[in-house]
Amino acid sequence: MADLSSLPELPLNIDDDVLELNKDLERIIEEVENISVKLTWMAYDLVALRTSPELGDAMDKLEEACHRCFAGVCGDQQQEPEMDMCPDSPT
Repeated sequence: MADLSSLPELPLNIDDDVLELNKDLERIIEEVENISVKLTWMAYDLVALRTSPELGDAMDKLEEACHRCFAGVCGDQQQEPEMDMCPDSPT
């Protein structure tokens, strides 16, 4: 049989160590989940762009329109709204 005096002593603050380990594991799991979500969106975007190349151009136009709208609402005087950029506007 093993001699009891040769066994290592457990630290008295083992509960604190376990709680800290649990917090670290939860944080790591949350970070991995966030990375997984980002990776899923990247894959979705890649598939969407490959199946519909004009989607990229449409997204660029939408982003520009959003910036113009934001500038109009917030009163940005440096960027004038350009109505001729809208493809569906009557001329």
